Amino acid sequence: MTQQEALQEYLLRLADSDMILGQRLSELVGKAPALEEELASTNVALDLIGQARNWYEYAADLIDDGRDADNLAFLRDAHDYRNLLMVEQPNGDYAVTIARQFFFDIWHYFTLQSLVNASDERIANVAAKAIKEATYHLRRSAEWVRRMGDGTEESHRRIQHAFDLLWRFTGELVTPDDTDHAMFKAGIGPNPEQLKQDWFGMVHEVAAQATLTPGKEDAWMYMGGKHGVHTEHLGFILAEMQFLPRAYPDATTW
Repeated sequence: MTQQEALQEYLLRLADSDMILGQRLSELVGKAPALEEELASTNVALDLIGQARNWYEYAADLIDDGRDADNLAFLRDAHDYRNLLMVEQPNGDYAVTIARQFFFDIWHYFTLQSLVNASDERIANVAAKAIKEATYHLRRSAEWVRRMGDGTEESHRRIQHAFDLLWRFTGELVTPDDTDHAMFKAGIGPNPEQLKQDWFGMVHEVAAQATLTPGKEDAWMYMGGKHGVHTEHLGFILAEMQFLPRAYPDATTW
């Protein structure tokens, strides 16, 4: 794999993870437990989809095969997606939604924090804007974890169950592969070991404040999303997300 191929792959991972989580959060419109949370979730979704577009546009420029950002988002099959498995998991009850967001937000925050200093100027510029949004996302999800964990007996039970349910997908967030190592070596991506240390450090810090018990670091994990091997949930997400562009591929206005 050349450095440019690794960069293309890395950009798609960033874009797809943002896009799919944005789509998941969009499902909460009209279904969130409170009006304020519906607005907050929608704003997070819009932030992520906006970031995804920036990553897709850069990836499209590098791939240079006639596809644009919309093509990459809406006209690829599930096995071509490179998103983290975490983000395609169902919303579940609101504790599951928050735990999924929390685990992702920590990874996202520390990844963007590193990308701000990337040797690639275009990546650094996108990250510099995105880190402001990611900081708010993490502050919000961490606060909800604390409130639920250190709240009522029922809220504690639900958020602990959400941690237990989603923990098996967290390994992929902090387990590097050749692409991750190539991006670090090129001065673009984060140091994989530092990212892992930071991620676990914040999980344990917030979990302690919330009186929660996170899973073990050496627990068995589901892997494969970064290489196009997904759970059954992604196909259903794409079927809904991609219906209109696939049904009317030549449409230019709606």
